[in-house]
Amino acid sequence: MMLKHHISFKLRPYGSKPVYQIQLHATFNGLRLRFSTGCQVEDLSAWDAGSESVKPDYKGPKGETALTINNTLRNCREQMELTFRFFEANDIVPNKKQVEEKYMSRIRGTVPQKPKPEPKKAEKPKELQFFEVYQMFLAECGEKNAWTNATFEKMAALKEDLTAFKKKVKFSDLDEAGLTMFVRYLREEKVLKTPRKRKGEREDYDKDDIIGLKNSSIEKKLGYLRWFLNWATDRGYNTNLAYKTFRPTLKMTQKKVIYLSKEELQKIKGLELKEGQEYLDPVRDVFLFCCFTGLRHSDVSGLRRNDVKGDHIEITTVKTADSLSIELNDVSKAILEKYKEIPLKNNYALPVYTNQAMNRNIKELCKLAGIDEEIRVTTYKGNERKDEIHPKWELVGTHTGRRTFIVNALSLGIPPNVVMKWTGHNDYKAMKP
Repeated sequence: MMLKHHISFKLRPYGSKPVYQIQLHATFNGLRLRFSTGCQVEDLSAWDAGSESVKPDYKGPKGETALTINNTLRNCREQMELTFRFFEANDIVPNKKQVEEKYMSRIRGTVPQKPKPEPKKAEKPKELQFFEVYQMFLAECGEKNAWTNATFEKMAALKEDLTAFKKKVKFSDLDEAGLTMFVRYLREEKVLKTPRKRKGEREDYDKDDIIGLKNSSIEKKLGYLRWFLNWATDRGYNTNLAYKTFRPTLKMTQKKVIYLSKEELQKIKGLELKEGQEYLDPVRDVFLFCCFTGLRHSDVSGLRRNDVKGDHIEITTVKTADSLSIELNDVSKAILEKYKEIPLKNNYALPVYTNQAMNRNIKELCKLAGIDEEIRVTTYKGNERKDEIHPKWELVGTHTGRRTFIVNALSLGIPPNVVMKWTGHNDYKAMKP
């Protein structure tokens, strides 16, 4: 379940002296809530309404810096987002009081615990159903680990698969035989939401295009299921330990790591766009910025002008919440300079596009630039091997920029530990592929 909501900051004057309190406003389902952030400004000119933040170099009434105030506002926004995610994960449509209580508990750093019911001597405690425990897992781990929307979506997809496999599945159903049947369902019966057939390849879909996951996707599903079952076992909800030794034979090959060489980057930079192709120019700029900074699309799309500090940028990543300082080179500096005087929504530093739109347009851009080296992609579905030959432009997306940065930085002799500091990788194993 998704709660449609909106979060913003507004100024509210108070007191005889012209002082403005910064309030957090949250709206959902036609309801509105207001909260004090504890921050204030004495001068309206110190407030940037576009980015909803205090302008750099401002000193607050109590001597607090702009960075301190903006960090407080960012934390308030994040805690409110996590408050809504909590209710989404638990399929709860909250009222104003529930949202207020949950948000205030997060701001104070306390998470209210459910009181333990006193055991009844005469009655046997109710045994929780499989999906009741699953919802508890989502609520606890999602809140504790501050899951992103992508993680919640993966766990929701696993729940859909388990329900389709067996509507009232029990922990006891997931023994060796049951897990084997679940794998067979994923491979031979699961109907895909997005067919595999590419446009123009043939007129009709084959069964292989719309039915069944590939081995690599099945392995990921089993990994998420083991995560839940380990959690349930540790808390005494599950006593069936078959999953600990269940390791089906799933042939897989290492996923192709697609990146662009220096020559291919030059082709994209030097591509002359014809009339009617102007919309690809900002796409090229954002993609090249990823290639020359190593940032993910989620971080580039949220980069604001006040994150740019002369010869470097300072950001907190969306995926891992790492605080990074990344030096700018001539290319990335020139791209930022190009949009410096262009009005952009929310004081963004670069034009913002959705990941889907970026991926679609990057492929078109690379095709025009002649990035057409043939790449063999090998996948397995059960024991069936499938080899497909793709022109390289078909395999390029926003994340290619991050891989391109890493590969080219290492090829220049920059030590891996320095590259990891720029990219936010916590260990070399994650970056090694």
